Formats: sequence, C-alpha cells, structure tokens
Amino acid sequence: MQFLDLTLDTPAENLALDEALLLAAESGSQTEELLRLWEPREFMVVLGSSSHVLDEVRLPTCRQRRIEVLRRSSGGAAILTGPGSLMYALVLDRRRRPELRGIDTTHQWVLETLAEALGRIVPGVARRGICDLAVRERKFSGNSLRVRRDWLLYHGTLLYGLPLRLLDACLGTPPRQPEYRAGRRHSHFVMNLPLDGKTLREMIRAAFNGAEPPATWPQELTAQLAADKFGNPDWSYRL
Repeated sequence: MQFLDLTLDTPAENLALDEALLLAAESGSQTEELLRLWEPREFMVVLGSSSHVLDEVRLPTCRQRRIEVLRRSSGGAAILTGPGSLMYALVLDRRRRPELRGIDTTHQWVLETLAEALGRIVPGVARRGICDLAVRERKFSGNSLRVRRDWLLYHGTLLYGLPLRLLDACLGTPPRQPEYRAGRRHSHFVMNLPLDGKTLREMIRAAFNGAEPPATWPQELTAQLAADKFGNPDWSYRL
C-alpha cells in the first residue's frame, strides 16, 4: 500500500484531498491502494454529508473562536478535529478485497486492523457501535466511508491530544448515539489515546503496511474541489 503523509494548508484542501484521492482511483489515474495521514493545524468542525448544521454545531461558539465549519462527503455526525487529532484516510480497491463488498464487513476489517495494532500498546481497544473505537467504554476514534463502484474511501480520526472540553463547546447533541454512550456528554464519552503523535503515526502506517509515497497526487483536482465544494459555504451549510 502506498503511503502519503501530507497535511495541506487549509481545512478545505485537506478534506478535498481525501475526495480527490478516491476520484483519482475510481478514474484509473491512481492504481494502487493508499494510506494518507494528516493532522489539522487549526481546530475545525466537520459535518457529515447529511448532518444538519443547526442541530449538530454550536455556531455562536465556533464563530467566536473562529473555528471553521465544513462538510465532508462521507456520512456520520459532526466532529471536532484539530491539533492532537490524527486523521487517516484509506483508499481501497473493492475488487481486490472480498471483505470490502459489504458496509459492515468493511467497518469490521478496517477497525479490527486498527484495534489489533493499537491494542499492542493500549490494552482494551475494541470496536464499539457501528464504526467507533473505544477503550473501556470511552471513544477515541470515529470513522466513516464513501463507496464508489470499484473503490472506497474509509477515513476517520484518532484522538491523542485534543482538548476535550472544546467538544462540548462546539458540538451539539448528535442525532444518533450508540447505546454504549449512555447519554454522556462529549467530554465524558470521548478520550485521548495515551500515545504521542509520532508513535501513533508509526503504528497506523505499520498496521496497513504503508510503504513508498505515490509518485504524484491529484493537486489540480484537490484545488478544484476545495474551491468549488469543500470551501464553499453553500456546500457546508446546505442542511
């Protein structure tokens, strides 16, 4: 699997690159599976593709703190990410992997791979709910996916140093909650992994056998998607 450790300058560009990598693979211009790691340089809220912004985001707080609100093209609820939150994206070939032909089996394969790798240092890591990773009932990773005909994008966040009180300040109550959350507010439900960023990066790369970087990455498509879609308020605030 190819490996790309690349954080771009703006939140919109970083969301756009995940999408561009998927579209490049589906079009045939990118033929190898790829793992991308990145970490935001500033805090931002990222809505799911069907999230309702007024329900899931505390907009006055975000505006006061100058925290951008954007929307990804995959599902799930709104998240807060930023420094202390390692983001990963897998672009996977469904034709090569029978385990990727179903949504639940895709979640199972990716999350069990992550849980096995992280569990070597952090005891008790397990998949919870549909697409969470947790330790002793506290979530540290939320994930989502976007499926095309032959390829899919599976991406998520791994918390290791995020200020958890900022979650309560910026996010509303999610419309759907896994049973194990038991009604807890964000800062009581979520945790940071007891790892530093460098170690976490190395563990995720090893878990998916990330090797050499790609010769190129879709810069023009990324810029276009950032301008026309992910950086466009009409997309971010459409629901």
